[in-house]
Amino acid sequence: MYTDDNQLYIAHCDNGPLYMIGKMANRHGLIAGATGTGKTVTLQVLAETFCQAGVPCFMADMKGDLSGISQAGQMSGFIEKRCPEFGIENPQFHGCPTRFFDVYGEQGHPLRATISDMGPQLLARLLDLNETQTGILNIVFKIADDRGLLLIDMKDLRMMLDYVAKNAKEFTTTYGTVSSVSVGAIQRALLALEAEGGEIFFGEPAFNVFDFLQTEGGKGVMNVLAADKLMLNPKLYSTFLLWLLSELYTQLPEVGDLPLPKLIFFFDEAHMLFKDTSKALVDKIEQVIRLVRSKGVGVYFVTQSPDDIPEAIAGQLGNRILHGLRAYTPKEQKAVKAAAQTFRTNPNFNTEAAILELGTGEALVSLLDEKGAPCIVERAKILFPLSQIGAITDEQRNSLIRSSRIYGVYDKSFDRESAYEVLVEQQKQEEKRLQKEAEEEAKRKEKEAKEKAKPKNTTSSRTKKSTGRKALEKTINTTATTIGRGIGNKIVRSILGSIFK
Repeated sequence: MYTDDNQLYIAHCDNGPLYMIGKMANRHGLIAGATGTGKTVTLQVLAETFCQAGVPCFMADMKGDLSGISQAGQMSGFIEKRCPEFGIENPQFHGCPTRFFDVYGEQGHPLRATISDMGPQLLARLLDLNETQTGILNIVFKIADDRGLLLIDMKDLRMMLDYVAKNAKEFTTTYGTVSSVSVGAIQRALLALEAEGGEIFFGEPAFNVFDFLQTEGGKGVMNVLAADKLMLNPKLYSTFLLWLLSELYTQLPEVGDLPLPKLIFFFDEAHMLFKDTSKALVDKIEQVIRLVRSKGVGVYFVTQSPDDIPEAIAGQLGNRILHGLRAYTPKEQKAVKAAAQTFRTNPNFNTEAAILELGTGEALVSLLDEKGAPCIVERAKILFPLSQIGAITDEQRNSLIRSSRIYGVYDKSFDRESAYEVLVEQQKQEEKRLQKEAEEEAKRKEKEAKEKAKPKNTTSSRTKKSTGRKALEKTINTTATTIGRGIGNKIVRSILGSIFK
């Protein structure tokens, strides 16, 4: 339904079509509504509209329903009824170029990250660590960086934790105290994550986010993440999507406000991102959301209630589509009132009452105008998708995976030398050194033992030799003395005798 002049036709109200301005699409957005009100179809409509405009998208597929965006839709009674309302005479059904991804590598190309790429802050959230344990994890990462040790997969991190714990005294002065108790807690959290299949996510080849920014035939590629299994671990799901968003922010260059975004990132089940999340991390998320639009990325949160989004982040979501909400409890009634107050009032209807009256496929829509100001809210009907509504078959999915341009790039993992291999080799060298020292020490002790045993016999022999030598010398001296005296006497007598003569 994309129209020229970078306008995106997404809904129809009593006053006519509602267009999203292309250059304002990276100002982020919100799709909210109770279960069964049409959020998934709205997401699909937006995504395929961006696709037609040449803008690639990323989206998580919770139930497999979004896989249908890859196939052409077909006429139905519902669509036939809506066509006159939207002024559409002959809808051209079509699919979108689609690539499938899966953290577990079962329903799409594997998506991996290295431990280093994930970083200590996101990893601490994934492992549900407390403040002290997070501090220890930061120390471990710092030591690994300083020593040039690559942290790629979970065995690298486990080995690094073990290494730091064993050498804690060496690191305390430079990096701070390393508690063996905290290290043990982190190790246990890693084991729990591994038991849930988390080790599959960490490794190489790591995913290159630039592979999301692709077009085919002038259409933006739809990057669909199979999330039905991933959703069984909400912490891993939300942390993984947050990592992807952080990678986009880190890797992409500054581009400012473009006529159309470079990528639209749909964050489905967004309430999981902020549940049990520390204020420090929420502040970090707010910063990423605020700055990532300058990289040409628009982020659209999809959730059941607008109050699932922290106020500081909700204030940055300029394009809003709100489906019906339920108000059975005082808390829900308060949420409806709060949601109504976020819209610019339309004098033609009561916004709060309209939220409770909306039918399936209907929504309150408020989009940004060309100057970036929110338009007054309109009660509208969202367009129908031109792609298939519902899941595709396994055969269709596998065919698309095999025909993808990136087929084979991520499908086979490899394990290069990293912290684990380096530290294992160091341990082997240390064991060899200790063994050599032990052997040398054993030889030295053996030699000392022999030396101690040898002097007893040597001393006796020396004593005998000394006694014999002394006796011989005495004999010689006595003989010499006797001879000397005899000769001396003869000489004396001879001299004296000649004198007296």
